[in-house]
Amino acid sequence: MNKNDLDFLYKQNLEESIIQHLAQIKSIELRQAMDIYYKSELARLIETGKYGIENLDYKYLTEDLIENEPQLFKKAEL
Repeated sequence: MNKNDLDFLYKQNLEESIIQHLAQIKSIELRQAMDIYYKSELARLIETGKYGIENLDYKYLTEDLIENEPQLFKKAEL
């Protein structure tokens, strides 16, 4: 495995952890949590590796998503 493969797997695992944690703390279905996550700015930052954000803890990133992108949750409540 090369570095790019490892980076891809790490980001994939991070995204899975964020989605699972989001579903758990917001008491929503995984599908809904996935939809929220992939529409978020956080997902774009992790994908591009901007600011090294992908190196932060998934619990912190989930809380950050909830706090800084509340508009995503208002759409989910409809």
